[in-house]
Amino acid sequence: MSVKLNRRKFLKSTTLFGSALATSTAIYANTKKKASNGNIVPPESAALITKRRILGTGKAAMEVSALGLGCMGMSHGHGPARDKKAMRRLIAEAVDLGVDFFDTAEIYGPHTNEELVGEALLPYRAKVKIGSKFGLYYPSGKQLEDARPDRIRKALEASLKRLKTDHIDIYYQHRIDNKVPIEEVAGTMRDLVKEGKILHWGMSEPNIETIRRAHKEYPVTAVENQYALTFRLHEKETFPVLEELGIGLVAYSPLDRGYLGGEMDGKTRFDPQTDMRVNFPRLSPDAMEKNRIFIDFLDEIGREKRASCAQVALAWILAQKPWIVPIPETTKRAHLLENLRSASIIFTSREIAEIDNRLSKMVPAGERYNPGSDMAKSVYNLI
Repeated sequence: MSVKLNRRKFLKSTTLFGSALATSTAIYANTKKKASNGNIVPPESAALITKRRILGTGKAAMEVSALGLGCMGMSHGHGPARDKKAMRRLIAEAVDLGVDFFDTAEIYGPHTNEELVGEALLPYRAKVKIGSKFGLYYPSGKQLEDARPDRIRKALEASLKRLKTDHIDIYYQHRIDNKVPIEEVAGTMRDLVKEGKILHWGMSEPNIETIRRAHKEYPVTAVENQYALTFRLHEKETFPVLEELGIGLVAYSPLDRGYLGGEMDGKTRFDPQTDMRVNFPRLSPDAMEKNRIFIDFLDEIGREKRASCAQVALAWILAQKPWIVPIPETTKRAHLLENLRSASIIFTSREIAEIDNRLSKMVPAGERYNPGSDMAKSVYNLI
């Protein structure tokens, strides 16, 4: 099946997009208010995303917009760093459109992404939630996990300074450090919550035993794992544990590193100096050609829903569990608007069952990380 509703063509063809784009442009054209740092502060307007979700339970619960915004690619990992002024404007517009959950990490840049996010969100700090991460480093190009309590505190103080804030809303252990018992990490998180320096904590890519041990020591609000229509391995073991313990899932790479937007194929090339995707088997030219079956499938659904491939992929994630919050990355305003509209797409239980039945017969080509690599080794139960 030929693909006609990839992101670019879909955005050009929808009057809904044109209307929203004009409205958003008018908002910025009519505002004159500026923050102390010179950023434009947009006035309140009708948000594109109004749906809310709750990560965690009890005192660990945190309410956020149904979709967040992953900010890594603005500074790191997906090509050259983008223009800072343009990215500050994009983050500001995301707030105006209803997003109040923003994701970064000290390793993104390193450090420059936290600086960007901190400056961009300074005028809105009281009404947004920031997630950042510690404990993942690349000295001399070798991946290292470090979750010693003194190292956590040092990392946190530096992140707070870069983010221009006195607290981080959710602080994740970026990768599990087998050298430090998870109970010790959880105890440090408890102390940091008591001190008001973080409000919640979470982990990225832990195995289920680690989740249970950590949550028993101090309640975990969310686990941040890769989850996409083409990467569903967490559903079998991790999802039941999260549901049992009342822990939320923050889904990073919900468009599988951008592939599910529909614009990549075997001719797509990544900059080997600035784009980490060049090293991922899932995004090799051969795998991307084979995985076009998923794009064709998304296109098929999108024609019925009048939605783009990306919107269908995000709406599918939102339909899986009420405690999942995807955080798609983008550096483009058009894609931000497109992504946020996915929250308005509704699937019936029958439609989801039909989609899952079709997906069960489709096997993605390519591993997400090179087997045996440091990246693969650090995602414990997934290799």
